[in-house]
This record gives sequence, C-alpha cells and structure tokens, in this order.
Amino acid sequence: MTTNFKLETDSDGIALVTWDAPGRSMNVIDVATILELFEIVEKTTADEAIKGVVITSGKDTFCAGADLTLLNSMSAHYAQMVQSQGEEAAAKRLFEESRKLSQLYRRIETCGKPWVAALNGTALGGGFELALACHHRLAADNDKIRLGLPEIKIGLFPGAGGTTRISRMMMPADALQYLLKGDQLKASRAKGMKLIDNVVPATNLIAAAKDWIKAGGKAQAPWDVKGFKNPGGLVWSKAGMMTFMPANAIYRRETYDNYPAARAVLQVVFDGLQLPFDLALQVESRHFAHILRSKEAAAMIRTLFVSMGELNKGARRPANVPQTKLQKVGIIGAGFMGASIAYVSANAGLDVVLIDRDQESADKGKAHSHKLMTDQINKGRANAAARDALLARITPTDDYEALKGCDLVIEAVFEDRKVKAETIAKAQAVVPDVIFGSNTSTLPITSLAETAKDPSRFVGIHFFSPVEKMMLVEIIMGKQTGDDALAMALDFVRAIKKTPIVVNDSRGFYTSRVVGTYIREGHLMLMEGVPAAMIENVGRMAGMPVGPLSLNDEVAVDLAWKILKATEADLGKDAVDTRQKVLLSDMVEKYGRLGRKNGKGFYDYPEKGPKKLWPGLVELQMRALDPDTIDVDELKKRMLAIQALETARCFEEGVLTDVREADVGSILGFGFAPFTGGTLSYIDMMGVQNFVALCERLEKTFGSRFRPNALLLDLAAKGETFYGRFASGGKKEAA
Repeated sequence: MTTNFKLETDSDGIALVTWDAPGRSMNVIDVATILELFEIVEKTTADEAIKGVVITSGKDTFCAGADLTLLNSMSAHYAQMVQSQGEEAAAKRLFEESRKLSQLYRRIETCGKPWVAALNGTALGGGFELALACHHRLAADNDKIRLGLPEIKIGLFPGAGGTTRISRMMMPADALQYLLKGDQLKASRAKGMKLIDNVVPATNLIAAAKDWIKAGGKAQAPWDVKGFKNPGGLVWSKAGMMTFMPANAIYRRETYDNYPAARAVLQVVFDGLQLPFDLALQVESRHFAHILRSKEAAAMIRTLFVSMGELNKGARRPANVPQTKLQKVGIIGAGFMGASIAYVSANAGLDVVLIDRDQESADKGKAHSHKLMTDQINKGRANAAARDALLARITPTDDYEALKGCDLVIEAVFEDRKVKAETIAKAQAVVPDVIFGSNTSTLPITSLAETAKDPSRFVGIHFFSPVEKMMLVEIIMGKQTGDDALAMALDFVRAIKKTPIVVNDSRGFYTSRVVGTYIREGHLMLMEGVPAAMIENVGRMAGMPVGPLSLNDEVAVDLAWKILKATEADLGKDAVDTRQKVLLSDMVEKYGRLGRKNGKGFYDYPEKGPKKLWPGLVELQMRALDPDTIDVDELKKRMLAIQALETARCFEEGVLTDVREADVGSILGFGFAPFTGGTLSYIDMMGVQNFVALCERLEKTFGSRFRPNALLLDLAAKGETFYGRFASGGKKEAA
C-alpha cells in the first residue's frame, strides 16, 4: 500500500506510476518515498503481465529532489551514534542509510523491465537522478521545465548515482563542468546534451512514453551492455591526462580547496571511470557519506536551503496583517538603481510608474529595461514578445499624479537627505496614505521617516547592485515602522522573487556595515605594507567573491571616503583609523581615483583589456613587507573574522534579531564565504571559544577592532553557540 504513488496498468501491460505526494506542493524524496518506490519496483518486476513502467508526476513539477531535512537528520543521528557506539559503527550506519536511494535507482536500472521517465515538470537533484536511472527519458515541451543536479550549490554532490551516470553519458570534461556548475537546464538544452532522449508535446507525453516501450524499448543502460566504452576513453590515456590534470588545476583556482563536495566530484569521476559500474556506485556512495559528515555541507544546507526557504516563505512576515497581492508600484528616480528596480518589478508582472525630474530622464530609465531584455533575447533566454509585454508595464513620467493607485512607492533618488525629503513630500502630496519605501544604503531610516506624513508607513528597502542579479533585499525597520509597512515590503520582495532579511535601523544597517569592515581590512593591510596583489588573492582564497580593493572600486572609492568623513563628523576622530583616512584622502582628493565608475581606482580600467592593479599603490604604502614573510593564513582569518565579529556586534545591538538572516544576508548580500554557511555559522563552525581566542590574538597584534564583544564572551564562557541559543530566531539577551 503506497500513499505517494498511484499504480495503474493498461491493457497493453504497461504500468503507469504517478507520483503525487499528499499535502505537498512538490514531490520530494524522503524515507517513505524510497520504501514505497522499492515496493513498486519489486511488484512490477515480479508481475509477468507487466511489460514496462512509465513514471510521471501528478503535480506541476516532477520532483524537487531529496528532503534535505532528512539528510540533516542523518548527520545528527551520526553524531549521536559516534557518542554512543563509536565513530566506526556510526560511519558504517551512515554509509548504509545514505546509499539506499542509489541502490533503489540501480534496482530500477537492472530490474529487467524498461522504465521510462515522463517528465511533465521540473526534475532536480534526486528527482533527476531517478530519471537518469530510467532506460528512456522524455520531457514535456514546456519552457518552464528545468532539469539539473544543483547539489553542489548547497555543499553536496549527486550521490544517488548521478555523478557516476553523468560521467558515462558525456565526455569527462563536459561531465565535470556540468556537475560542478549545478546548472538547471531547459528541456531543449538537456536534450542537446543527451541527458534526455526527446521533448514531446505535454498532451502526448504519456502516450509517447508507452509507445517507446511497445516499440521494444530495451531494459538495459548503455554501461550494462557488453563492450561499452566510456565516451572519453581510458582515464590513464593521453586524452584523460589532458582532462583531469587541468580540471584539478581549475578546481583549485576556483575553490581554493574550500569546498569538499567539489573535490569529491573530481575524485568520484576520476576513480569511477576506472571501475566496473556497481563498484563505481559504491565509491560514489562512500564519498557522499563522507561529505554528509562535513561541517561545510551542514552549514550550507542549513543556510542556503532551510533558512533561505523559510525566509522566502515569509518567516518574518507579521501574522496579523492580511496578505497583499501587489498590482502596481511607483519608483521615483530613474537612475541606474531605480531603473533596475523598475525592471525586476515589471519582470514579475507588476505595473510600474517610473518617475524622474523630466520626461527624458524617465524615458532613459525605461530604456534600461529595453536593454536588459534585448540582452536576454540575444542570449536566447527571451523573445521580442516578452520584451514588449514587459515594457508595456512600465510607464515613464515626470508627473507625480501618476502615482495614484500604487500599492507601494519606492524612492531611489540620489543619496542625499535633502533630495530624499523633497521627493517624499512630492509623492505624499499625491498619495498620502501609501506605504513608502526608501532604497538607501547609508541614511538612517528613522531620520528619513521624520519627513513622512506617517512614519509607521515608512520602511527601508535596500537593493543591491546589479538589482537584476543580486538575490537579496534588506528591509530596514525604522523606530516607528509598523507591521503594515513591513508586511507590504515583504510581500513586494516575494513578488519579485528575491530573498528578504529584516534588520533594525543603524549606521550602515547590517550588510553595508559588515562589508565595510572587509574593505577597511584590505585598506589597512595595504598601509601595513602587504602587496596589493596578495591582498586581492588572499581575499578570494578566503572564500570571498572578489578582493577588498576590487570590491571598493565597484561600490566607489569616493563613497568610502564620504562615509568615513561622515562617521568621523558624527562619532569623533577615534571612530576612524587614521591610516585608512590617509589612504582614501590620497586616492580621492589627490589622485581623483574614484573607482570603476571613472575608470581608475585601486585598479586601472582600460577601454580594451582586463583591469589591472594601479602601480601607484606602492607609493601610497607607508612601508613594504617581504611577501615571503607574510602569514597568508593569518590574512585570511583577519578578513573573515572581522566580518563575523561585526555581525556578532550587530546581533548584540539588536540590529539583527534572527541568526538565519545574519547568515543568509551575509552570503547573498556581500558574498561572505559560502562554504562557511555565513558569518555566524563561521563562528559556530570554528567554535565560539576558539573564535574568541582568535579575536583576542588578533587584537593584541592589530588593535581594538578585533576585541570580542560581550555576547561572544558570554557564549564562550557558557560553551554555547549562536544557533544553540538563538536557533528559534527570537532575540535573547546575553547574560
């Protein structure tokens, strides 16, 4: 008796297995699913009247993959068994449990009856691995379908046979690229890569699958046919060496060995191609069980799957406010940020009023959406009809009266308090009761709200550039921001399919404040005499997407200088480091190096060719250190620790109130080393006591900016962690 599947057999002896998990919007793989599918495989195999099996879904999607909470529970059970029965027994049990899905799929592949995967919707992870284990794969002709193995993005790899099968379906170099990128492919692209056999009209999907069986489809995978040869030939051949040696070098260049799952993919493919198929599956399973035990996988699953999913579903939304389905939004300011916000809003199906000081400026803002859509068309990701429909939803104007009827108005004008106040006044003269959002990265929301008619309906909505690519939106609560404004902001972020975090008002909020410490650390290293190239390389080695100097160029060097001067004016000279002040003053005021925007910052940006570090940086350094005497590991720790420490301060001060938002925001907002799971997970992964000891050691050498705060000291003294004390998301006071 199964609850997740329905089994029907037609007059031709073909069984149709329809996967339709009750109470779920998508099918996922859990213990019950595995047991029930095993039962179906044995039943259909034993029944001589059944000639073959077609498996499909009763939902819009085929399968979203494995229930990762199941994998988390496996890891937790392993940790418990280590304590009670020892590591050897625990490792053996984890291995046996984690390979059950792989064994199920191999049983399908070798049962002796043809199985066809009829993919009526998206199939990812373990769901796509199921399709790969079938003898024939069809997908419905639906542009929304995505097929892929994205496990690498959450610290895992395809461990239910997917890695072993993919490496036998295409050339090793292509297989490695596919497995290590984790791309989700359209059906047509998957067919071109021979991952599926055909794309057919949705109305003919099941019939086409049955026809293949009736036409004599074979119940044998290519690698089970005698004489099968791997597409790339022997591993220890000239061609093999031209693949795996460069692949290893590329892996290290791209990951700096920070991602155990990526290393495991290389090993599984390299070893597996030298072994019989079943033994290769066993090797894959052993590596998968090993990765499940890694701190990196645990942290990435928690942050990038569990926590992100909860935030995307409205974990921080006030329960007392009815859901709002936005129809129309107003964007004031048609510059780069405002135009980009207009684009993502229109792309989500919202009507947009885009306002600027004159019609020409507003039209220019709309043209930005035209360019973005044209780029999509040129890449084959959109068509002219989609572009026209999106542009029709954007109304550019200089008339504030057009804001009438908007559910939400967002200002994205110049980062100047006076300009923003004038904008707010003009808008609220027309729509006095509308929820009003301010896109700012530096100005306190509480003070901006003072110019609003009703501060409770005023909220910060901080986008990141480029808006169309960055997935995070930081919602800032002013002291008087009410639940209605928060709920509206969260509903809007959800509508445009981005991930929200909610923070309280402070200087720099959360993301800008913390990433500023990373940039500052790069500045101070430079002034200490560390070569600029080493600073940049070590930043990437630590896991950051770019070095601190390159990042400063992107956000603008003169903006960093402006923020430093404002901080000094507001908080006094002790609030800034004189070495950073000298550096930024020289860069901006002496040499006019403003960053990428004027083609010269810490890097030079020639019209043709790649950017290069500015040679003049050497002259700005107070001293020069011998690179061979510099402790690279210490540089990495400084870069990550200063960001994690500032996050801990934000949490103690109440700027952050949810550990999930701290970690998700740090990865999506400023690219904090994803393998750590985020800034607070980095502390927990190291152990709070060890982190405090690191900070105290760095404080002795580099100064008070590394001094651990009271909350950290309290957690360390009590042997606690951030997730141990604050996992519920509720803010508790440090003792």
